[in-house]
Amino acid sequence: MQLFALDAARSFGDRVAQHLKTRLQPLELREFDDGEHKARPLVSVRGRDAYVIQGLEGGGGQSVNDRLVRLLLFLATLKDDGAARVTAVTPYLAYSRKDRQTKARDPVATRTVARLIEAAGTDAVVTVEVHNLAAFQNAFRCPAWHLDTHALFARHLAPQFGGRAVTVVSPDAGGVKRAQLFREMLEATLGREVGSAFMEKRRSAGVVSGTHLVGDIGGAVAIVFDDMVASGGTMVRAARALKDRGAAEVVAVAAHGLFTGGAEGAVSDPSVDRWLVTDTVPARRLPPDLPARRVEVVSAVPLVAEAIGCLHSNGSITELLAFPG
Repeated sequence: MQLFALDAARSFGDRVAQHLKTRLQPLELREFDDGEHKARPLVSVRGRDAYVIQGLEGGGGQSVNDRLVRLLLFLATLKDDGAARVTAVTPYLAYSRKDRQTKARDPVATRTVARLIEAAGTDAVVTVEVHNLAAFQNAFRCPAWHLDTHALFARHLAPQFGGRAVTVVSPDAGGVKRAQLFREMLEATLGREVGSAFMEKRRSAGVVSGTHLVGDIGGAVAIVFDDMVASGGTMVRAARALKDRGAAEVVAVAAHGLFTGGAEGAVSDPSVDRWLVTDTVPARRLPPDLPARRVEVVSAVPLVAEAIGCLHSNGSITELLAFPG
């Protein structure tokens, strides 16, 4: 195995390497005055099983597109240098939200990004908690592995509830299946029944509205479960409606904490008692003190490391994958 991490994922990659009891392989990264760049491995990859970890969220002076191109060029370089197998490991996969046409002549970005990654010669893709599992699985022709964060969050949360009533809430109708799968995992972890509910969500000209709620959450701990938090507005909208209808506590849970424009106000909003995310995306857009006070981080490093280890040894990773029930 040869494990590489590009600059956007160096910290995450270091921790994955430690978990696998190995080290990241050295590479050269160069920036040119006109904005171009290059990356090359400083070790031979001929005949090797290579894994490239790269974060595809924007931030830290690099856009989503910068990071995607850096990944594509490095994947192609490894194939050109004779690697036997090259796997792209993207803890957060950009453009996964635009997985279908919602307006006339819309792009289907998920499919296009998949084609680009395959065109670079990539043999397989590993990612964490995509927006739409069916769209992800149908976009790629190479093996594409989707890692499920439900068990990570269930194991973290279950000891905190005692005998309190718990309800898992989807913030919109489109996320009901995702919330259902998490609820089933939480029920198995707790060994008792967990309630379910979902919110109405309407979007028009970029404005989100809707406060109708289906399900009983009176007196319960309401866990609002989603794949990502961007501005945080959806979570806050749901939390306020849930508190109005008698929820004792609201916990916002999402795999990816993007925390884009306006997120500072949302994370500080008292309607959400706690925020829970993984470390697939660094919380660099929030003020340094805010995550420590309001955001709990559950590491996805062991999950990603275990997947890489299983793939390298040609073992089964079925238990790490999300399969709709």
